[in-house]
Amino acid sequence: MNILEVQNVSKAFGGIQALNTCSLTVEQGKITGLIGPNGSGKTTLFNVITGYERVDSGEVQFNGRRITNSSPDKVFAMGIGRTFQLTRIFPRLTVLENMHVAAQRHNLKGLLSRWSSSHEQRRAIELLDFVGITRLKDVPAANLSYGQKKLLEFAFILIAEPEVILLDEPAGGVNPTMINHIGARIRELNQQGVTFLVVEHNMEFVMKLCDTVNVMHRGTKIAEGPPEAVRENPDVLDAYLGG
Repeated sequence: MNILEVQNVSKAFGGIQALNTCSLTVEQGKITGLIGPNGSGKTTLFNVITGYERVDSGEVQFNGRRITNSSPDKVFAMGIGRTFQLTRIFPRLTVLENMHVAAQRHNLKGLLSRWSSSHEQRRAIELLDFVGITRLKDVPAANLSYGQKKLLEFAFILIAEPEVILLDEPAGGVNPTMINHIGARIRELNQQGVTFLVVEHNMEFVMKLCDTVNVMHRGTKIAEGPPEAVRENPDVLDAYLGG
């Protein structure tokens, strides 16, 4: 069953066609990869799915419901969480305070209030433990390493228990040990039933992690299949080597 479907979506910025009748399906319970050369439209597709950009044409469906051009908050509330290439956390707040904001996301005045329940706080600590940064809970987020900031952002979206998580370059700019740690957390959540769509430039990471890999080039999907088939697809090789 497909939990997320993008159907013939187009999006232009002035004279630049970022997406050109692009279609994509994400199967429930799977880890789906999305790769392609720089400028192929991957992040724009993420932004269209999650409401940060409006489509010019086409549709986006989640669980069989049309979510095309819905607001980011509405998409989030329906069960789609995402990370960003540049982490979106609150640098002046501690790690645990960031988790408090995540728990109060739909009520920002909660930023200044206490935890609404002890269960909520316990859940935040559990998630920090899950991603491996509990020891840093009282550290300002600005003092974290780049990889640790990615882990905090990951925990930040997990507190809402999304059905589908879109990860934008989770392995980008982090060391091999951290990459392996992030991959293990993704697999563990996937085994618990969470569906993933992963944009990533690290080909080894994608090929080991994903059940299916989609390849974009010049705003549209040019290939889809198991990692081993995509790796040998001549259209894919041409897109990366031929520009």
